[in-house]
Amino acid sequence: MNAPLCRITRSAATLAVALILAIAPHVALAQAKAASKKGAPAAAAPAKAAPAQPSAASAAPKQPEWIQRSNANSQILLGVFGKLAPEQAGQMGVPGLDAEILDLKPGYEQRADEMGQAARATLKQRLDAEKDPEVREDLEILIDRADLGHEQHALERKLTLPFFDVALTEFQGLRALLDEQVSAERRSAALVRLRKYAGVEPGYTPFAELAEARTRERLPEKQLVGPTKEEVERALSQSDTYIKGIAQLFDKYKIDGYQQPLEQLQKQLAAYDAFVRAEIIPRARTDFRQPPELYAMGLKQYGNDMPVPELTSRAAVAFQEIQNQMQAMAPRLAQEKGWNLTDYRDVLKELKKKQLAGDAILPFYEKRIAEIEDIIRREKIVTLPQRKMLIRLASEAEAATIPAPNMQAPRLIGNTGEMGTFVLPLQIPSKTGEKKLAFDDFTYEAASWTLTAHEGRPGHDLQFASIVEKGVSLARALFAFNSVNVEGWGLYAETELQPYEPLEGQFVALQIRMMRAARAFLDPGLQAGTVTKDEAMRVLQDDVGLSEAMATQEVQRYTFLAPGQAPSYFVGYSRLLQIRQRAEIALGKRFDRMRFNDFVLSQGMLPPRLLEKAVTQEFLPSQQAQAAGN
Repeated sequence: MNAPLCRITRSAATLAVALILAIAPHVALAQAKAASKKGAPAAAAPAKAAPAQPSAASAAPKQPEWIQRSNANSQILLGVFGKLAPEQAGQMGVPGLDAEILDLKPGYEQRADEMGQAARATLKQRLDAEKDPEVREDLEILIDRADLGHEQHALERKLTLPFFDVALTEFQGLRALLDEQVSAERRSAALVRLRKYAGVEPGYTPFAELAEARTRERLPEKQLVGPTKEEVERALSQSDTYIKGIAQLFDKYKIDGYQQPLEQLQKQLAAYDAFVRAEIIPRARTDFRQPPELYAMGLKQYGNDMPVPELTSRAAVAFQEIQNQMQAMAPRLAQEKGWNLTDYRDVLKELKKKQLAGDAILPFYEKRIAEIEDIIRREKIVTLPQRKMLIRLASEAEAATIPAPNMQAPRLIGNTGEMGTFVLPLQIPSKTGEKKLAFDDFTYEAASWTLTAHEGRPGHDLQFASIVEKGVSLARALFAFNSVNVEGWGLYAETELQPYEPLEGQFVALQIRMMRAARAFLDPGLQAGTVTKDEAMRVLQDDVGLSEAMATQEVQRYTFLAPGQAPSYFVGYSRLLQIRQRAEIALGKRFDRMRFNDFVLSQGMLPPRLLEKAVTQEFLPSQQAQAAGN
């Protein structure tokens, strides 16, 4: 997933975002890619499964009593999440929130902090009284998440000027309801949500006006760090794209009556953009570097537990080693293809010339999925579900939100058959809005092996399917969720498939792994000032071989979209390999790869520390006992 990242930057949802997952889910782990993924009327009708697909929920086993008790504890934080960020909470599956919107009325930060602290106190009381070790571990996950949310919220309030990407927030709030896997009954609530955003619903003030007011309240505090100028200009350039995307969604799902409130919304956004140009841009900073304590919080929020000096050193070594492997493989691949080439960069350029276009893209990927599934079954890599995997192309507005391949996660609460969807964006608007930068990184044939393995199977598709279908507790599915444990599995999945791919697939797998290593030293280097943006672009374009579009969105990720998120791929992958190596050493010839991989998936989104504990205390004893019994 390329970090779902909803860009409500330093906003009212800061605490809610931290409570749940930080952006990017491949989350948008884009949404604030801008930020991480970050009371109620009667429950809405449940969402329906995609046509002709079996219900995932129907196959889910009955939950053990301890999970039911744990889930009751999770409802405490979900209640906070639902009040602070109802759009995201509803998308995750919290019922009754389809018509609700983010609350930016005066005092929103104080309300958020009070709710978070009250929830934490209740959880601590339950932990003190709880005896069951598994329920206790889940309570500790919930308390840690609440503490992280409070810490992040306090730090951002202390250091940063609030800036809201209003157009993106509104687009994503409506996009969450206007989707194929959302029932028609629920989609109709999008019109109410739109009217509330526009302030034409009785009792509601236009969302853009509230956002402006909240920023104005703190403008006199000159010590606060403003957003980066590039971030602000990017938001301004994409406003029209999101308005157009909203209209397209309402037209697609044939929901009448949206034109008048959308017209009002467009006028409000124009006024808000004028405010941003007049008041925010003068406060925007040209130095993209965050205050060091804020960057350290970003690393922590995304789950990076590796000290920065160790991280950058290990990543730089890995980068060089992978580059050497690609250079060694390049002549063999060139000979196989009949090319008179020796440098890996030139070989990659030739591979990229075999681009897929238009109607050919999806059928090709569907064929690739089938081939990969055959390999997974033959090599006994992991247990596959019976259902088919979903894949589609992104709209222009979706590509502006998440300009990279990503897994659109299913709702994880109350799922009735919804499934994750592998989404392929093809282009992003440039920051000037005058041209579009085309990606060539995802639509050439050789790349389909690694992209499918990461976003689909055995990667993120199986992660989310396991959560839905195996009855993982909400604490482990939602509140333990961060980029390290999610993206670590995605990169691990790529390497599990790599040995069985054709040479060109193996070559691209190395190239994309080299990009993950580059992320892990470029992101900290840029924030520390030891790497310049020009140097990062050169490494990404010349050495890694990314398109200008992909390299641009990568540098934006490191500098203002989600600083601290990019290293999580390398960290998560490294930690998972360490855990597996210890299991292999302990079991020797008795080690079974499929059982290990199935066990990892069954644990939900546990961070490395807790996953290692589960492998040590559960997986190894069970495998040793089974071997002894044989």
